[in-house]
Amino acid sequence: MPTTTELDRPTDKLDLSRRDFVRTAVGTGFAAAVLPVGAQTIKTDSSGLTVGEVTIMVGDFKMPAYRAAPAGKKDLPVVLVISEIFGVHEHIADVARRFAKLGYLAIAPELFVRQGDAQSYGEISKLLSEVVGKVPDVQVMGDLDATVAWAKANGGDTGKLGITGFCWGGRITWLYTAHNPAIKAGVAWYGQLIGAPTALKPTNPIDLVGKLNAPVLGLYGAEDQGIPVAAVDQMKAALAAGNASAKASQFVVYPGAPHAFHADYRPSYKRDAAEDGWKRCVAWFKANGVA
Repeated sequence: MPTTTELDRPTDKLDLSRRDFVRTAVGTGFAAAVLPVGAQTIKTDSSGLTVGEVTIMVGDFKMPAYRAAPAGKKDLPVVLVISEIFGVHEHIADVARRFAKLGYLAIAPELFVRQGDAQSYGEISKLLSEVVGKVPDVQVMGDLDATVAWAKANGGDTGKLGITGFCWGGRITWLYTAHNPAIKAGVAWYGQLIGAPTALKPTNPIDLVGKLNAPVLGLYGAEDQGIPVAAVDQMKAALAAGNASAKASQFVVYPGAPHAFHADYRPSYKRDAAEDGWKRCVAWFKANGVA
């Protein structure tokens, strides 16, 4: 993990009050649904980086995003960072800064913004039904295409393009790797793999193993109650019968790890699995041309 972190500090020193997590911009604060935030929350500083909110045009729509990159550098490898259902809050921004410390232009677009403010919801069930459940896959693919175009115009080398995402964003990682031929590698953290098609979600990762444009590393938890190991095994079998990128994809399933084991601000955090997953993520990008 990056060295610029704050781990295992007392809660009072982190000053984790509700007031401190009221969002003023993309990449700040935490979603109401995940408060209170845990004392083990990692904080990566922005020294030597250019960070903050940017606006990405998607047609005539202004989509906010959080950007982190080494200050004054150009032709940077690009990583798209796709959030969980809670939107682009401080944890997602921190992940972007971790990539920036390693020399990447990292961009986390706010993909729910047309449907609502994911961070303002205190109840996950309402967040899912009123915001996340109304976001069509086709909209997300278009928003990510616009994000890649923005990166190319703003210091990024999109010939070295990767994508990683968590939970909801893990599923999107698989989908976008099948959507964009420019993707060199994907890393999906505990994203949905199988499911019944709907009008807004007509396909799932298992349906796209013949269309993957790059290999995907799947990082999953053996104790994930929403994505059982049986689903991972089903996906592995499909990948083995897929195209070359599918065959090159891999899974790591962490014993004892639940869903959201990388989310250091939540009780689900499993430090050993999270740190190992991060190392594997970085190595996967380097090994597949995203560096």
